[in-house]
Amino acid sequence: MAGHSKWANIQHRKKRQDAKRGKLFSRLIREVTTAARTGGGSPDDNPRLRLAVDKAVAANMPKDTIARAIARGSGAAAGGAYEEIRYEGYGPGGAALLIDCLTDNRNRTVSEVRHAFSKHGGNLGENGSVGYLFAAHGVLAYADGTDEDALLEAALEAGAEDAERTPDGSFEVLTSPHEFTQVRDALERAGFAADAAGVEMRAADLLALSAEHEEKLAALTAALEELEDVQGIYTNAAGGGDGG
Repeated sequence: MAGHSKWANIQHRKKRQDAKRGKLFSRLIREVTTAARTGGGSPDDNPRLRLAVDKAVAANMPKDTIARAIARGSGAAAGGAYEEIRYEGYGPGGAALLIDCLTDNRNRTVSEVRHAFSKHGGNLGENGSVGYLFAAHGVLAYADGTDEDALLEAALEAGAEDAERTPDGSFEVLTSPHEFTQVRDALERAGFAADAAGVEMRAADLLALSAEHEEKLAALTAALEELEDVQGIYTNAAGGGDGG
């Protein structure tokens, strides 16, 4: 029986992992498709598509899956009509939230997002209600142990806006959204391949929450992350933010 129980646990864990991987692939496919639709099917000429493809490759998505998504987005194959929507609202403790979505059914998406907010103590707001608190930044993350002086010098040479050590000892290099790809490529040539990289919405000022509100906000963001249409979640709560 013990062996059977262990086997069942492994099966359940694998199913959870497969489901999580399936949701990730779905989100990445939508982003690749939309990037190709809005900027063309060549990653060399479309920075958004290149970033989307890089993320898909990093997630071990098969090359033919990526190619089909690009084909749909660029019009070489049927499908790919996703709409980009950004929702704004307030979470527990007054934390501001931005939720970026790609959807083929706006009514379904807004219903699911609104339900997550109401169930977890938040309020979905109007367009512009909290968006002014955020600005887009290119973000490149490097692990603790990276040569700080060399990274800062390379980042400065590459044209980065800022670089700093985070509380956990890792490093972040910030760029303007338009220069993100250029800076990332220059740092890679200098020997600094980022552990994570992307364009995110970040709040200029962070809001400190009580432990109770932090827990409730975590539950809200977890519920939003479960929604297939959600691509990214950003908050001004100190220590919060998904990044998508």
